[in-house]
Amino acid sequence: MLLVFIHGPAAVGKLTVARELARLTGFPLFHNHLTVDLVSSLFAFGTPSFVSLREQIWLAAFAEAAGNDLSLIFTFNPERTVRDEFIQNTIAVIESARGRVVFVELTCSKAELGQRMEEPSRKQFGKLASLEQYRSLKSAGAFEFPKLPSEISIDTTNQSPAVTAKLISDHLASL
Repeated sequence: MLLVFIHGPAAVGKLTVARELARLTGFPLFHNHLTVDLVSSLFAFGTPSFVSLREQIWLAAFAEAAGNDLSLIFTFNPERTVRDEFIQNTIAVIESARGRVVFVELTCSKAELGQRMEEPSRKQFGKLASLEQYRSLKSAGAFEFPKLPSEISIDTTNQSPAVTAKLISDHLASL
């Protein structure tokens, strides 16, 4: 069982790449915003109840997948409301079922992120879609999070989602 943990900043292409990767691998896609949307319908973003329930859902989904030997893809934007121990807890849940977490970092130039940030497709998922708001949140430290592990790091600035997904797929096939 593999948990392909795709992480990177907003607008780097995580969901688009993950969709392509799901098509190539057949792995289900667990898009982070599904959980955020569910939990924020009950609790305000960043409140202790929001943070706790969001993490419980993530970890329960990982545990069920691992227990059923179901590999999956997860998208994640590191930010300060996520508890530091979430990453270690994720690894522990997957490894306890003899699975493996494959951390994939996506990067992109600041200029390209700025262009992607305001693409209309971001709004349909309730994603951050304002460059001004992104810059304000970033300067306020909203995206501060301890450095995540990365087994593979891919710059998506000048690369299509299909090519990026193929690189990840090829890496997974080599494991």
